[in-house]
Amino acid sequence: MTQPEPGTVVVTDAGSGRYTQHVGTATHEFLADEPASAGGGDAGPTPYDLLLAALGTCTAMTVRMYADRKGIPLVRTEVRLRHDRVHARDCERCETETGMLSRIIREISFLGDLDSAQRAKLAEIAEKCPVHRTLSHEIMIETHAV
Repeated sequence: MTQPEPGTVVVTDAGSGRYTQHVGTATHEFLADEPASAGGGDAGPTPYDLLLAALGTCTAMTVRMYADRKGIPLVRTEVRLRHDRVHARDCERCETETGMLSRIIREISFLGDLDSAQRAKLAEIAEKCPVHRTLSHEIMIETHAV
């Protein structure tokens, strides 16, 4: 497989398991799969693991960039994420009123000698990471079958 251009991800059957997929970027390659309990070979993270990883890494990177720029003594950020589905009627802030909604629960721990104002600012900045913004807005996915 030729390496895709920067900004492009190519996913193909890995040929080694029922759901195992080879993921290639311009500079990295890895496998994604479903767990054995879902009929997969557990050869890599699941699609939802990858989605949560995208949000978690973006959150931590955004917070790190801000802390470095502002001289905040952040030692480490830990982002713990879970995905589930909830009834729309149970969501007070949601526009959708019926059916099920995806919910991502994100817990962020900031390690370092930080005061409460710094922690609050870092939590505010976490909400501004680009992946968070993408997931929080309407997304248009164009599919072209070739």
